Amino acid sequence: MITSVSTVDARKQFSDIINKVAYGDDSIILTRHGEDIAAIVTMEELYFLQQIEDSIDIEDARKAMEEPGVNIKDTEFWKELGL
Repeated sequence: MITSVSTVDARKQFSDIINKVAYGDDSIILTRHGEDIAAIVTMEELYFLQQIEDSIDIEDARKAMEEPGVNIKDTEFWKELGL
């Protein structure tokens, strides 16, 4: 279940909110002035989102490697970036 809570109320109910998320598998959307600004999710959901992001990054890298162009050494690349 997803619940919205204002940041003002979240401060007052912090322990209860954390317990609902950690043990009840709820997600909480934090709002400020009626606008969604952040979310509190279970660690399982966070890990899942990170896996999705990693998969997208890997796919983007594969596509980039398939693009035509001149390959340069990694050291040259980092130097161009000033790193």
